[in-house]
Amino acid sequence: MKELEGKYIFGVVKVGDKGQIVIPKEARKVYGINSGDALLLLGDSKGMAVLKTEIFQDAISQAMEGLTK
Repeated sequence: MKELEGKYIFGVVKVGDKGQIVIPKEARKVYGINSGDALLLLGDSKGMAVLKTEIFQDAISQAMEGLTK
């Protein structure tokens, strides 16, 4: 889809019988999502967001390091 100030609309996806969705190819390309990547699903009363877990990897590593000391 056309980019507007870093905002995208990739289209509508449907939830399958097993609760799965297909992330559109263009979205996977823009965000560098590949088969086997781990994604974090966040939500609040307004909706949901999907992020690659590697975004949080440094913070998670630091927190875990502090727990083991």
